[in-house]
Amino acid sequence: MKKIALFVFLGLSVWTSKAQNDVDALLAAGIDDAQRFTNDYLAPSTNGLMYSMNANWFNTADAKPLGGFEISVIANASLISKSDKSFLMNTNDYENVRFVSGSSSQNVATALGENNPDVLVEITYDDPIFGEQTEQIELPSGIGNASGNLLPSAFIQGGVGLIKGIEVKARFMPEIKTDEVAFNMYGAGLQFEATKWLPADKLLPVALSGLVAYTHLGASYDLTESSGVDGENQKLENDTSTWLFQLIASTKLPVINFYGGVGYINGKSESDLLGTYRVSNGLITAEDIVDPFSVSSKVSGFRGTVGTKLKIGFFRFNAEYHLAEFNAFSVGLNFGFR
Repeated sequence: MKKIALFVFLGLSVWTSKAQNDVDALLAAGIDDAQRFTNDYLAPSTNGLMYSMNANWFNTADAKPLGGFEISVIANASLISKSDKSFLMNTNDYENVRFVSGSSSQNVATALGENNPDVLVEITYDDPIFGEQTEQIELPSGIGNASGNLLPSAFIQGGVGLIKGIEVKARFMPEIKTDEVAFNMYGAGLQFEATKWLPADKLLPVALSGLVAYTHLGASYDLTESSGVDGENQKLENDTSTWLFQLIASTKLPVINFYGGVGYINGKSESDLLGTYRVSNGLITAEDIVDPFSVSSKVSGFRGTVGTKLKIGFFRFNAEYHLAEFNAFSVGLNFGFR
């Protein structure tokens, strides 16, 4: 995979990869070694994406009345820290990979980082005629500073009020499909405002509510043309799903309001390397590897949210910040009636 676009995993972004990614070349060292490296290499990007895609599910705790609606265009971004850009690779955990430098362990780039200088490893394989052979390859870098230390996502969202204190929400990004990449995102949420059921609801200066939301991202990247290994039907597929449970409080003022709350995110991202990869074991023979491996990462943790919302007629603008394992911020342009 000489040019894995990171598109699948970093989703919804317009980056192009600067990396010369040789993840597929590691298949010559064995499936287990290639899988171990790929899991560590990708985990920070998929984890950051799960936090990014859960921002801006709400901009107030005040649920819309029956028939009230709001349509929003939202842009989110998780912040990439220095620790997310590299991981400690210990070759004692690998069967057939060693650093050319002679060290047994060192920090190497994740999909969010960059190897500077380049990192060379020596992989070992068995040749049927000449016995044990070695080959040097360059470990993949990531996006480095190309993103400005941000992991973005964007989508369209809508919300509509139902019976007293209940609002349903949906978000989606229309399917984007090119010759190599196809991906889509959708989600649904339910917000319940407890203060709507209190006798003094109209007199209270604040609203309190709870939210449950589900978000799904699916992506596929065709590797046939960009792969550095011969084969057929080579592709990378990703399936990411998250749940958000949130408590929300907000003011109820005519023009400008403030909101915040505490939430819990739980999510899983699975990536499958599919197709046939013809890995050479010397000059004469080659081994066909079919659907080599799958890797996954999970997130679970609390987050705190603070935000503000400005209302001018039918138009609203909101901005918010989240404190979590991956801090994130979000802005939204909203059109609504209530």
